[in-house]
Amino acid sequence: MAAMDRYDAVVVGSGPNGLAAAATLADAGRSVLVVERADELGGGVRSMELTEPGVVHDMCSTAHPMAVLSPYFRSLPLADHGLEWVQPPVPVGHAIRPGEAAVLPRDLDEAVDSFGPDGPTYRKAMGPIVRDWARLQDAVLGPIPRIPSHPIAVARFGLRALPSATLTARTFSLPSTRALYAGCAAHSFLPLSRPFTASFGWFLMATAHLAGWPVAKGGSGNISRALVSYLKQQGVEFQTGTEVTDLAELPPRSLTLLDVTPSQFARIASRELPAGYLRRATRFVHGPAAYKLDAVTSAPIPWTNPALNDAGTVHLDGTLEEVAQAEKDSFAGLDPDRPFILVVQASRFDPTRAPAGSHTVWAYAHVPNGSKRDLGEHILDRIEQHAPGFRATVREVHTTSPAGLEDHNPNYRGGDISGGAHTFSQLVFRPFPQTNPYSTPLPGVYLCSSSTPPGAGTHGMCGHLAARSALRWTGS
Repeated sequence: MAAMDRYDAVVVGSGPNGLAAAATLADAGRSVLVVERADELGGGVRSMELTEPGVVHDMCSTAHPMAVLSPYFRSLPLADHGLEWVQPPVPVGHAIRPGEAAVLPRDLDEAVDSFGPDGPTYRKAMGPIVRDWARLQDAVLGPIPRIPSHPIAVARFGLRALPSATLTARTFSLPSTRALYAGCAAHSFLPLSRPFTASFGWFLMATAHLAGWPVAKGGSGNISRALVSYLKQQGVEFQTGTEVTDLAELPPRSLTLLDVTPSQFARIASRELPAGYLRRATRFVHGPAAYKLDAVTSAPIPWTNPALNDAGTVHLDGTLEEVAQAEKDSFAGLDPDRPFILVVQASRFDPTRAPAGSHTVWAYAHVPNGSKRDLGEHILDRIEQHAPGFRATVREVHTTSPAGLEDHNPNYRGGDISGGAHTFSQLVFRPFPQTNPYSTPLPGVYLCSSSTPPGAGTHGMCGHLAARSALRWTGS
């Protein structure tokens, strides 16, 4: 498979978690091989020309607050390897009705002022999260600790995190603030009436104040390229275009780290795994899916509400109740009448993504896992409702169904881009209840995907923490 006869570690999968695991192992002096099914490294953090030549589209992830906040990524010299961030003036906005929108400024004081009568309520909740972030990050971006290092800060956040998002949203008096909060909580891909969904709303809004919602200059693929450049400097080797269907196909090694879901692990290690673990792995619950649309246009999106012109990410659309209904339907396996949609207008702030006179539009719609509904025209129509004249600017469109997303990256089972549903049990005990969330019954074999803590997002912490766990096993 590669030139070396034996490696200290082999990492399967080159998404941000696989690359983070490889970097952690290499920095500990281990010889590492990364094996990737695709011809290009990066997993869900890749960019490509999906429409016209010279126009860069992010195939999967695009706005990256968690990459900027990640303690591990911050420890790496990724800027020295070409990674630059572009910060839109406003992290996120929420279109409610045509012409009506709410936005979340990056500055906390500005946000408080903009929320009018809801400002004091917002400051009371958000102020401690932003102030205590250094104390909270290990608990939020890692396995839930039995004994937290900063129990008061963690307990304060926990009290805010435990309720449902719908209950929390109703602590605000203005429908616009409620809708904005609901849109951020909807990143959970869960019914907003479920306990603990408030945590997603507070966390996503906190990231706006702590790091913004930036895009990588030139495309998300530059995050992966910077990581790969650093890894090559550390002596890591790569094997692309190689799908692993059995652990026996890998070269001799002491450690194996798998950037795959439990269901994939069950397939490639079915002969070695005990029956009980196989049952748990095959029963791992995958969440709702995404339907993806990419477009190249001749002009920026002409939002009716000019406040959305400054927002890197725009949520479409509706009130708290409408967003909650859409998320409830998609989780239940029903195609929503008006699915929740995320739009990112990266080229508006990063002109390197498209030639002069061209712009990119990136959009995800939340749909049931495995949905076969074609939403291309629906997404374009929804944007048009809030930006009359938009459709006249569209030159070419590329759509990707949930099945297409899984073809692109097998970790996206049925189009589930989160690596498994963030239900209460699969968030608190991700992926299963066990002492070490990264270990498996096979000696020296660890899971390091977003199916492990802390879950979805471009932060690399799943891979970093899994590799640290593996190193402890080897006595490093």
